[in-house]
Amino acid sequence: MEQITDVKTTEMNLMPSAGSKRYWWKAIASFLMVLFIMPLGHALMIIMEHVMNETVLHYSAFAMGAVGMVMVIIGVFAQGDTRQTLWGFFGGLLFWTGWVEFLFMYFANRFGTQPELDPMTGEIVTRPEYLILPASFGFWMMVMVMYLFSTKNGCNFINWWQRLLLRGRKADIAARPMTRHVSIITFMELMMILWTSYLVLMFCYDDVFLGEHHPVTLLVGLGCLVGAFFIFVKQLRIASWGANIRMAIATVVVFWTPVEILGRMNLFSEIWIDPMNHVMEMGIILAVFIILTVYLWYMSAKKKKR
Repeated sequence: MEQITDVKTTEMNLMPSAGSKRYWWKAIASFLMVLFIMPLGHALMIIMEHVMNETVLHYSAFAMGAVGMVMVIIGVFAQGDTRQTLWGFFGGLLFWTGWVEFLFMYFANRFGTQPELDPMTGEIVTRPEYLILPASFGFWMMVMVMYLFSTKNGCNFINWWQRLLLRGRKADIAARPMTRHVSIITFMELMMILWTSYLVLMFCYDDVFLGEHHPVTLLVGLGCLVGAFFIFVKQLRIASWGANIRMAIATVVVFWTPVEILGRMNLFSEIWIDPMNHVMEMGIILAVFIILTVYLWYMSAKKKKR
């Protein structure tokens, strides 16, 4: 979901190269780096809850979000597309974890929001913070209206809606992009696609709307799985490391939606929600993630030097 970009640069980064060359290593490395951050993020939250008391936890989470915001801003001044992308990506992850997920957790706990329990086992199936997340739908729609009617951008999803809603007036109504800062682009892409996926899942899981076993919920998971495949096919043709990573964010988050649905249905064990009992597995994921991140940073530095 490539966000507000300079049109010419976006076309150069995203268009298939001559002969439709495929960059398998870049696509796979970018995909795996972004993919592994998903279970690591879940595990980090679980570990912080276990090792910190409530006061320290919330102060630490707020500091985490602040550090993430600073990293995104540092990325604005960084040199190189890949470095700016990584600053925006990692800063966005800390921002989302600290100032979105933990902040929802704080207020859910503070005002006594009850979790959703499995009627058979009594186990928690949806934590309180996620139950109140759908209340942010209006804010999500507010941001989407701005993107749909005020910006020319490189997001295929938004472009599709603009063509549908604006038709022949698209060039007049959404005539110009915003100022291009790759770090901000990556940050906003990550925020919006995570936000969107959480809203979709929460509305699907809610028995008032659909329910986790509803056919539409299963179709959403299947549609996202197929969609992730097609996004990855496009990702294969992106020559730039930075643009490839940004496309990988969309690939992974869309791919992770059916993973969440299948996990919700207990079709496999989600080791990232019990990291203390899966230390070796989580350690391997962390090690591969670090190796890939260092490699991408090295490639950025090498390209800059050359």
